[in-house]
Amino acid sequence: MSIATVSFEPKPSLPPPVATAGLLGWLRANLFSSWLNAAFTLATLYLLWRVLPPIFDWMIAEAVWVGDKTEECKNADETRKGGACWIYVRARVSGFMYGLYPYDLRWRVDLAGAVALALMVPVFIKAMPYRAIYGLAAILLVPALASLLFYGWYDFPPNVPEAQTHPWRVVETAKWGGLSLTLLIAWVGIGASLPIGVVLALGRRSKMPIVSALCVGFIELWRGVPLITVMFMSSVMLPLFLPEGVTFDKLLRALIGVTLFSAAYLAEVVRGGLQAIPRGQFEAASALGLSYPKSMALIVLPQALKIVIPGIVNSFIGLFKDTTLVAIIGMYDFLGAVALGNADPKWLGYAVEGYVFAALFYFVFCFSMSRYSLALERKLNTGHKR
Repeated sequence: MSIATVSFEPKPSLPPPVATAGLLGWLRANLFSSWLNAAFTLATLYLLWRVLPPIFDWMIAEAVWVGDKTEECKNADETRKGGACWIYVRARVSGFMYGLYPYDLRWRVDLAGAVALALMVPVFIKAMPYRAIYGLAAILLVPALASLLFYGWYDFPPNVPEAQTHPWRVVETAKWGGLSLTLLIAWVGIGASLPIGVVLALGRRSKMPIVSALCVGFIELWRGVPLITVMFMSSVMLPLFLPEGVTFDKLLRALIGVTLFSAAYLAEVVRGGLQAIPRGQFEAASALGLSYPKSMALIVLPQALKIVIPGIVNSFIGLFKDTTLVAIIGMYDFLGAVALGNADPKWLGYAVEGYVFAALFYFVFCFSMSRYSLALERKLNTGHKR
């Protein structure tokens, strides 16, 4: 008696239904998953259809791109054309970048920017050893070199009469401005506030009552007042408490105020990361015989800072935008330089183009920092979905 065997040939799998895969499946799952979602999607599409075409026409299609005079942006009856007048931005872009800095000495600012880029290049090269040391050197050296170049430098060749008797031609900080001032304040604030914030966070968690109380008092004091008040106090009130004859440059006062203000907020962000570290990590460090500084530097802080990367970058973005508050002390940062350019009698009536240009600038910088933060999270595997 024989047993018959039956063989089954596997058949190829059927493709997924069209309604659940590809673009159609994504639309159905995300935008039309229910009647309510479909209604919101259609309403949003209608709103975009009504808003985006006029914006596109004003910014691009009907905009004036060629020319160097206001007449290019006007009709025959002296009325404005319908599109944006971008030749205004091109005519004023130098003032937007340098503010009131003397025209013949703007090469100093360009040199400072080139030095900053040269110092930062090794930080972004993955194969470069000791990248952290290069980054720390850049943070420390760039503000010092920039201040030296901005404030005074030997002018070759002397092109003004004053340079014959004063080879170190001084440019007062009141004339610093534009994008260069914004980047300088942001660089110093970001570079100095992070280490101070880390120290404050560690001090707040210290078991020494005096250290903890001092750090808590500092953090709560600076977080309890708005930055605009800090600027006002540093500009108006601080000189009243100084001895006669003792003064501080107003830019230096602004840098100190911005740094300490940002450090207080970063301290709380870092403290949140420290609290998220399991207690076993601290105990493991103690079991290995590591001292407190070594356990913090080698085990605890690297993990804590990875956890709070989004919060740190968020604070940096806020600090970058808060640089506009130096207008309180009479300095023209990038936004202040744009506002100053809008008062030019040759270009009256084109303020909208200037502010749109400023908005795009701030968006590009802040969006770039945000994307770099996401890339850093992916690299360090801090929970960001790939």
